[in-house]
Amino acid sequence: MYQIIQYIKFLIKSTNQHGVHSPFVFNLVTKCFYNKNDYPAYNQIKKYRKSLLKNKHVIEITDLGSGSKKTKSNKRQVSEIAKTSGSSLKHAKLLFRLTNYFQPETIIELGTSLGIATQAMSLGNLDAKITSIEGCSNISAFSKEKLKTFKNINLINADFSNILQKLNLNKYDFVFFDGNHQKEATLHYFETLLPKAHNNSVFIFDDIYWSKQMTEAWETIKQHPKVTVTINTFHWGFVFFRKEQAKEHFTIRV
Repeated sequence: MYQIIQYIKFLIKSTNQHGVHSPFVFNLVTKCFYNKNDYPAYNQIKKYRKSLLKNKHVIEITDLGSGSKKTKSNKRQVSEIAKTSGSSLKHAKLLFRLTNYFQPETIIELGTSLGIATQAMSLGNLDAKITSIEGCSNISAFSKEKLKTFKNINLINADFSNILQKLNLNKYDFVFFDGNHQKEATLHYFETLLPKAHNNSVFIFDDIYWSKQMTEAWETIKQHPKVTVTINTFHWGFVFFRKEQAKEHFTIRV
């Protein structure tokens, strides 16, 4: 019910490119969000996701985050995980377009799951160095095997809090937060990764309306002094650190 109410509020407040006066955001919306090109990579994304939706293999889950709202069982078929927890085809395509648009050199993903988003980001920029972290050892092992042909992806099985301080990277160009959907954890990961963000970095937070607490985390992040531009697409929250822009928050339908 919380999400339904928030979505109605979002629809009332949101706009498209015609309500955007920032050239940076306007270009992002028109050239990336609303890009209608049918990229060849979309076929690979569809094929991989479709194979997972047909996969009846059972995985024993160790959930270190907020868990699933669909089931409390710790044993789940790959097909079920892909359907309820994996990235949708629409979002996977958008992730492809985003990495294709920004061409980040370093990508961090918190929450590999079955690697649908990971594969999409890799296809968007095969030269990017992608570090994807998954807390569940069995899911991590499954995804590592499935994505072994992608040489630019490094899959790590670890607790987010333990590994983030140990990553040997000088900067983060693109960070996708898609793991632990809890307020305190989200804010902690944000603060941990913030020192290595730069002027052109983009942070993307999944499920900002997962719960009232997750929305509170999003509102806190928006107000951080280093954050200048944010975009709320309901499912995702985009954060930018562009010093040349005045602080402004956008609500965009995607």
